[in-house]
This record gives sequence, C-alpha cells and structure tokens, in this order.
Amino acid sequence: RTTEKILARVRERVEKERVREAHEVRQLLKDEMVDLLDSVPLRGALWGDSVTEVPRPGVILVVGVNGTGKTTTIAKLAHLYKQDGEQVVLGAGDTFRAAAIDQLKHWGERVGAMVVAHKEGADPGAVAFDTIGAAQNRGAAAAIIDTAGRLHTKFNLMQELRKVRRVIQRRDETAPHEVLLVLDATTGQNALIQAKAFTEAVDVTAIALTKLDGTSKGGIVFAISDELGLPVRFVGTGEGEDDLQPFDSVAFVDALFE
Repeated sequence: RTTEKILARVRERVEKERVREAHEVRQLLKDEMVDLLDSVPLRGALWGDSVTEVPRPGVILVVGVNGTGKTTTIAKLAHLYKQDGEQVVLGAGDTFRAAAIDQLKHWGERVGAMVVAHKEGADPGAVAFDTIGAAQNRGAAAAIIDTAGRLHTKFNLMQELRKVRRVIQRRDETAPHEVLLVLDATTGQNALIQAKAFTEAVDVTAIALTKLDGTSKGGIVFAISDELGLPVRFVGTGEGEDDLQPFDSVAFVDALFE
C-alpha cells in the first residue's frame, strides 16, 4: 500500500513537472521517500516535536520481540545520556531470563549506569516501580526500563506488558514518557505486524531500528511510518556503545540507493 502511494506521487510529479531524465525521476523518488518519513511527527514527552519542558526523570519503556537487540539499545541510549553528563537508571524488567538480568548489569557497569534488578521470576511491574523510584531519588535524567522479549502473538505476555505500564503510572501518572519499540532492520513485513501489536498494547511512541550494519536496509519502516504514524527515532549500526544515532531520513534514504 505504501509503495503504491509513493509511486503514485512520483508519477504525478513526473507528469506535472514534465520530467524526462531517469536520474531526475530517481531524485523525485528519493524526495518522496524522505517526505513520507519526515511527515510523521515525534510525539512522546521526551523527544516530541512540541516538547517545551522535558520531565525528570524521563521514563522510557523499551519493548520488542526477542533477538532485536533490545538490551544493547538500552545500554547505548544510557551511554548517550552519560555523554551529556546525565545520570540514568536502568531497570532489568526482563525477569524471565537470568541471562537478561546479567546482560543488563554488565552493560550498566560498562556505561556507568545504575541497574535496578530483582531475582529471576520476579514481578516486572515491581522492577519498573523501583527503577523510577531510584531515578527520582538520584535526580536522574532518565529511567530506562527493559521488558521481556515477547512474541506479539502471545496474548498473556502482551497483557503483562499493559500491566507494567499501569504500574509505571502509579509511580508517575504522566509516564511512560516514551515507549520505544526496537525493531530488527532485517525483519521485513513481520515488523509491521509487530509494530501494530505493540502499539495496540502499550501505545508505542517511537521506533529504534537495529542491525543496519547488516545487508538489509530496513525498508519496512516506510510502511510503519505511513500506516501506523510511528516515527523512527534511533538507528543502531553496530555492537559498540557508540553505535546508536538519531535517525536521519536523508542519510537513510540515500543508503537505500547505494
């Protein structure tokens, strides 16, 4: 649907502007693709286009299916805050796997961020609640909360995610200020289904697109932006803590044409 929409716009402009050269058509196509991505506003309370006063601590709930690079993205985001001289508290909300808790603790040490963790099998809502409390007490700029990687098709797990969101609102009724959905750029059409399911469950505000260092380019974000109105906020391009950048629509589209 999105492809047809873009092509229709290009055909319209080719006719209207009497374009005859192939390279000019190519540029029109790139322009339309950039316009589509740029037409979706950032709408969260931390990174939104209309934000005038940033809440402290900013509460960021990070969601997504297993294997997308969620925990690494959290660490990279914490690193960005630390580079700005800010304190950040991480919440090990993936209590299903001891390995996930250990991984977040390891990253916390590496980037210099406090990690709030309970034992394996603990209530993820309690972890989120305590993480925000710790961030409030320390005057931190952000509380970034990990969640269990869950298949969007598992109803009970999505219900639990809704519960975590409700618990967060008991600690701060304006939170979460951002709900960041981490998507693997190599996923394809299934990413659109994931984005729909997570948005229905917890009202996603932005996308972090990971694994752009691979061969696939993440073109599915055009459909996600167009059909769901979700903006891309960050792109992950590698495994290091510095490998998370703010999304640049022009650079992204240029890379698709290389």
